[in-house]
Amino acid sequence: MQLQDGTSPLQMDNSDEVWMSRMREIQGAILVSSLLQIVLGFSGLVGLVLKYIGPLAIAPTINLIGLSLFIEAGKKSGGHWGIAALTVCLILLFSQYLSKVDVPMIAYKDKKWKVFQYPLFKLFSALFGMCGGWLVCFLLTIFDVLPSKSDEYGFSARTDISLDAVTNSPWFHVPYPGQWGMPTVSVSSVLGMMAGVLASTMESIGDYYACARLSGAPPPPTHAINRGIAVEGIGCILAGLWGTGNGTTSYSQNIAALGITKVGSRLVLQTTGILMIVLGIFGKFGAVFITIPDPVIGGMFLVMFGMIAAVGISNLQYIDLNSSRNLLILGFSTFSGLVLPTWFHSNPGIIDTDEYIPVPPP
Repeated sequence: MQLQDGTSPLQMDNSDEVWMSRMREIQGAILVSSLLQIVLGFSGLVGLVLKYIGPLAIAPTINLIGLSLFIEAGKKSGGHWGIAALTVCLILLFSQYLSKVDVPMIAYKDKKWKVFQYPLFKLFSALFGMCGGWLVCFLLTIFDVLPSKSDEYGFSARTDISLDAVTNSPWFHVPYPGQWGMPTVSVSSVLGMMAGVLASTMESIGDYYACARLSGAPPPPTHAINRGIAVEGIGCILAGLWGTGNGTTSYSQNIAALGITKVGSRLVLQTTGILMIVLGIFGKFGAVFITIPDPVIGGMFLVMFGMIAAVGISNLQYIDLNSSRNLLILGFSTFSGLVLPTWFHSNPGIIDTDEYIPVPPP
């Protein structure tokens, strides 16, 4: 989106009003389009479609979810391939080689202290790998091993690039509905967001199957998928009310974390959600994560998104690969899923979706 008079927001005195007006526009689009997702879930329409979706449709869908993110993983890892490779090695070390090594822990139970063996490396392999890469980047930063100029290779691995965000963020901030003003609704924004809702719904169906497979559970029943889609819609409405600027949906990286850590307990995820709500009030805490260097995130992406792609391929074991029909469907759907996004990215003006948002003069 761009301004009607072509003026850059940086050149305007009312820059806050510029981005706040856009936030209100996004809020309204999320609120209205989320109703479609709720209807699809609670009406059972998603379940009706699932009758025609089998492993042959699920395999390329999940596979493409992982493959479609390779560009982002490459961009972040390319900031410093050494740091990205180190992060990958640490995650593999903790998740594959130290997963069976239990760490003695002390707990108070039955009115006495007990020592028990805890699979620490197995449960926190992704976290330890990321923290290890983060620590190495921090040491390289304080000893000025990494370049200090933004145009030099390796600069993005520094941990002091986003320190201003930590300094300027408040200690406490409680978000509330309407903090950017009353949401606004336009037909073009709602239609564009509805397209995103439909795409997110199809991706979530694939994520549910991937999650069940990584957790060792049977394929999710129809009623569970309907309920999941509807709850995602409710989450999007809450996100729109609070003005997050984005909706909520299943995230492929989190599902890959289930496969790495082998933790699929709903109680753990519910506790994690509560902790995120509480910690979200502390602005400094959230700002600290901005200092994670891009190469560390890129290394984590290489493992996580690769796991998602592999889960999609694993569904092929339920398909008769000796059938030329199945091979044609599998190859065409996978190849088309790679070709079309690349073509649209190479031809950004082929479909004109620009919208002009009028901004009052300062």
